[in-house]
Amino acid sequence: MSDSNDAVLLARDARGVVTLTMNRPANFNALSEEMLAALQDALDRVAADESARVVVLAAHGKAFSPGHNLKEMVEQPTAAYYRKLFAQCSRMMLSIVRLPVPVIARVHGIATAAGCQLVAQCDLAVAAEEARFAVSGIAYGLFCSTPSVPLLRNVPAKAAMEMLLTGEFISAREARERGLVNRVVPADALDAEIGTLVDSILDKPRVAVAMGKELFYRQREMGLEAAYQLAGETMAQNMMDPCAQEGFRAFTEKRKPAWKP
Repeated sequence: MSDSNDAVLLARDARGVVTLTMNRPANFNALSEEMLAALQDALDRVAADESARVVVLAAHGKAFSPGHNLKEMVEQPTAAYYRKLFAQCSRMMLSIVRLPVPVIARVHGIATAAGCQLVAQCDLAVAAEEARFAVSGIAYGLFCSTPSVPLLRNVPAKAAMEMLLTGEFISAREARERGLVNRVVPADALDAEIGTLVDSILDKPRVAVAMGKELFYRQREMGLEAAYQLAGETMAQNMMDPCAQEGFRAFTEKRKPAWKP
């Protein structure tokens, strides 16, 4: 990961807010092998950085991302290469889930195929009004199987299947209605809206956010009884943390919590 202007991925850290900006506007920030490796490296660094609080995933140019680099895929038509590529992408997507801090997608332009997958995999997403989304591989004879994994975990089944079978675009407002993004604002208000969301997260203790995020994704894959057991244990551990103790004391004393950084 580099902060030089020609780097594939630009990184900026302020107040524990790590902004990762995909920086290949000439190919609309396609998820090339180079881009996937840069994202993986950046996420690994954030995972090891206890001062990190939030990640904002953005992009330069006219688009968020069109998905995989099709030129790379066509040039290496072997099953071994495709398995390696999709495994690399899946590892990066799983790293987002396993990160102890929230990841917010800042979406403008198009987000298609694995680019749409990336939006779906982020914990939160804020989109500009002109943003459009699709899982369009089917138009080229390729069902978007890996993008379907987080898509189905965000969007109702029939809406997800319609997107996957038709490859048609949906608008930002349709994406919000279906649960793919959280908020939709005019393009010139995108950063301000994300700033409001970030400030709300920064106002909460990091340990509670980290425990809650881990629980959220683990319990979703469980049966109801197991989910309740895990959630109860997580809450008990959370209550023993000094942040929770301070938060509840502050509530009873009618004051603002004084959490330690």
